Amino acid sequence: MQKIELMAPAGNFESMQAALDNGANSIYFGVEQLNMRARASVNFTLDDLQEIVKRCEAKNVRTYLTLNTIIYDHDLSIVKTLIKKAKEANITAVIAMDQAVIAVAREHGMEVHISTQINITNIETVKFYALFADTMVLSRELSLRQVKHITEQIEKEQIKGPSGRLIEIEIFGHGALCMAVSGKCYMSLHSSNSSANRGACKQNCRKKYTVIDQETGFEMELDNEYIMSPKDLCTIDFLDEIADAGVKVLKIEGRGRAPEYVANVIKCYRDAIDSVKNDTYNKEKVILWMQDLEKVYNRGFWSGYYLGQKLGEWSKGSGSHATQKKVYIGKGVHFYPKAKVGEFKIEAYDLSIGDKILITGPTTGAKEFQLKDMLVNDKKLNKGTKGDSITIPLEFRIRPSDKLYKIVENKVEA
Repeated sequence: MQKIELMAPAGNFESMQAALDNGANSIYFGVEQLNMRARASVNFTLDDLQEIVKRCEAKNVRTYLTLNTIIYDHDLSIVKTLIKKAKEANITAVIAMDQAVIAVAREHGMEVHISTQINITNIETVKFYALFADTMVLSRELSLRQVKHITEQIEKEQIKGPSGRLIEIEIFGHGALCMAVSGKCYMSLHSSNSSANRGACKQNCRKKYTVIDQETGFEMELDNEYIMSPKDLCTIDFLDEIADAGVKVLKIEGRGRAPEYVANVIKCYRDAIDSVKNDTYNKEKVILWMQDLEKVYNRGFWSGYYLGQKLGEWSKGSGSHATQKKVYIGKGVHFYPKAKVGEFKIEAYDLSIGDKILITGPTTGAKEFQLKDMLVNDKKLNKGTKGDSITIPLEFRIRPSDKLYKIVENKVEA
């Protein structure tokens, strides 16, 4: 069985480094605008491309530039500039849905991946886009049975992309789902003049609504007031079936998420994919992975439509259901390489020996561990408070831009 490529979100350098450190095979990211997370994440700039490629190539990780929004005539010059610079920087591929983007990418000899916004649901559509692309993200509404039929037909008919390789099928494996699922949503555009299809969704569907009959004024009673806010997709408990369906790339959603989210989710799915490959995947491991996934941002989990479910599952409240949260403690000051200790300035809450801590930064990524030893103002103490200078033994270098957090239990309403 061929191992699945694990594709990680990268909304900034912190998240990208977290993905690299935890076993991602590829990352996808946006540059400034014209991507579906134009407002939800910081995004990179053209000047960042060389650094992105440098870090990823050092770990043999593929790089995918997302250019998957609706494109207007006034965007075309930006598209051409982005793709030209991406080619020069040696970015692996462009994720696209607009024919103009596909055409410009092919003109520059860049590999193209078809975005889920195209809604590929059958083998004939795969054949058509095989003229331009090597990898295709299938519609999120498909069941695994339908996915498997498509991958079997690709193999049977030897459907190849421009590279000469058999077409690879990618599916979403974990993260947020929305009302539109794979289609184009206009709810945010109509309500706020802010188009989701231009990367500017206002997430109206995540709010609480009351339904009223305009003719009679009758207010409908709803079992769940968050009737348009789906639970997050999670496939780790049937990853063996995904592998059996012939999926080559598993995409983790989350370019707007924090680096510790990326680190945690990628680590879990890395372990799961390796376990499937090594024939050690089992229910006991799934339970532990699920517990870890629940620690970071989530709206509850469901399996999407992959197992044949006809209707969605909806969140019962707003915001995250994470069992843990981070509390800001302070910032990095200096790293002493000979002693291998990092110095931090406490700016907020207390920190004690035994606390679980998280250190994040553009080069550090997201490092989480239990605090076992520290000096407080050069004295060996068990607790530091606001204003104190602390030093912690570390196996990695920190920088002044790094932030120190304490991880605490998050009480989630039932």
